[in-house]
Amino acid sequence: MTLPDDIQETVRRALAEDIGNGDITAALIPETAQCDATVISRENSIICGVAWFDAVFQQLDTGIEVTWRVKDGDAVGVNQILCSLHGSARPLLSGERAALNFLQTLSGTATTARRYADAVLGLPVKILDTRKTIPGLRTAQKYAVRCGGCHNHRHGLYDGILIKENHILSAGSITSAVSAARSHLRDLPRNLPVEVEVETLDEVREALQAGADILLLDNFNLEQMRAAVVLNEGQAKLEASGGMSLDNLRAVAETGVDFISVGAITKNIQAIDLSMRFSGIRAFS
Repeated sequence: MTLPDDIQETVRRALAEDIGNGDITAALIPETAQCDATVISRENSIICGVAWFDAVFQQLDTGIEVTWRVKDGDAVGVNQILCSLHGSARPLLSGERAALNFLQTLSGTATTARRYADAVLGLPVKILDTRKTIPGLRTAQKYAVRCGGCHNHRHGLYDGILIKENHILSAGSITSAVSAARSHLRDLPRNLPVEVEVETLDEVREALQAGADILLLDNFNLEQMRAAVVLNEGQAKLEASGGMSLDNLRAVAETGVDFISVGAITKNIQAIDLSMRFSGIRAFS
């Protein structure tokens, strides 16, 4: 699975936020002190964030050795050792929180994604994330979503056309908005699908007639979704959105929609409980 290309910059920002102009507590430890450490999971989870964790310590001290027993996407249990570390005590202490923050947050995202993926197991639907991500961690969370078995919607406003209610109001109609999108796409270096948010079955009909590639069924109930699938007859892809949860996900998938977008995958997450234990601190003269 391809890693984001902004890991080093994301880690630099995190370290600057946490350490600033120096860790004044770690300075109490002798400069020559060496130590070992292990990271342990405190709950069942899907691991994600290995590259961010490694980058924290590599940016602080290239001499720190990290040995992993797991990889991104692995399921782990309670009290399982995830990795061991060895090196200079000061940078290990300074990087502990930033490294764990990345690992616990991204593992929380991947774990949530896995729950949603498992809920529709065996059905030909794809669960999509949204742009409801933690500021500054979008590419990282999008990667974590894939580690958990779900899929990415557009990454930002620059890589996908999604015509929503306010765009339609500004353009005058769905038909006018889709026409404007088609015209705009001719000036772009690559072709993109045109997705339109619809709120009624009449809007489904208009969007299909206008030639939309994807229809986002906003807050449709199950009966309306089934009706939209019949109206669509395979013309466009259908994405269900709004009020999606683990309780109703499978029923929504069984209506025949192609995608279900779930903001909770990246928004309503709980960081995984992890701990780093230090041992064998040795000072050398």
